Order: sequence, then C-alpha cells, then structure tokens
Amino acid sequence: MYSRLDRAHRALPVILGVISLASVVLLLVWDAIPKQFPLRAHDVLGAFPLALIALAYLTYQAAHRPAPLEVLKAVLLAVAFLFWAANQLWPDIPQAMLFNDIAIALFVLDVFLVMIGWPGSSPDESFAETYVEPHDPKP
Repeated sequence: MYSRLDRAHRALPVILGVISLASVVLLLVWDAIPKQFPLRAHDVLGAFPLALIALAYLTYQAAHRPAPLEVLKAVLLAVAFLFWAANQLWPDIPQAMLFNDIAIALFVLDVFLVMIGWPGSSPDESFAETYVEPHDPKP
C-alpha cells in the first residue's frame, strides 16, 4: 500500500531531485549559449540529470519500502534512465545506439506495465492518475 513519506524520509530523494532539476537548467543554458562551455560539455550535461534522477527515484522507492515487484519495476525504470544517460555520455562509441534502444525498450515496457496495472499492488496514481473513492450508487 502506498503511503506518503514524512519529511525526514523524503529529504535525500528530494535533494537529489532538486540537483537533477538544477542540472537540467544548466543543460538548457548550454542550449542557449554553447560557446560558453567546454568542448563536449553537452555529453556530461545531458547524462548527469538522467543518471541522478535514476538514483533519486531508487532512493525514493527504497524509503517507501514497496513490495518486491514494485522494487523490480522501479529498478527497470532506473536502468532505462541509466542506459539513456550512457547514450548521452558516450554518443560516439559503437554501443551508443544499443544503449538508446535498450532505454527505449525499457521505457515502453514501463508504461505498458502501468497501463495493464502490473504489478497489482501499484496504485493508479503512479501514472498521473487521480484516485477517486468509489461512490455508493444507493442514496
């Protein structure tokens, strides 16, 4: 069952998330003024927030202590982000396209699993849906 974390248990994942967001801002600054950055900086600036948000999400999930299948699903998503990060960090290596394709496959699988409700312990809210209390049709 999903439960909201208190501030103490949310602190580390939120801090990692804020750093991830700040690094995205830096990436967008690179897009505006790339000549102000060192050569190949974009590779690191693109990979860092992806890898860090994967770590933040795993930390967040660990604090929730989800069911084992939920842990597996969280790891699947984190690994997708890490493959995407690897593709960003090393775009010129022969495996770059493979890293990207694995990331795509894992992201598609993750969304598909959400759509079919796997694992059964996942709350519907996990995919930007709002839980609505069932109402009794009798007045």
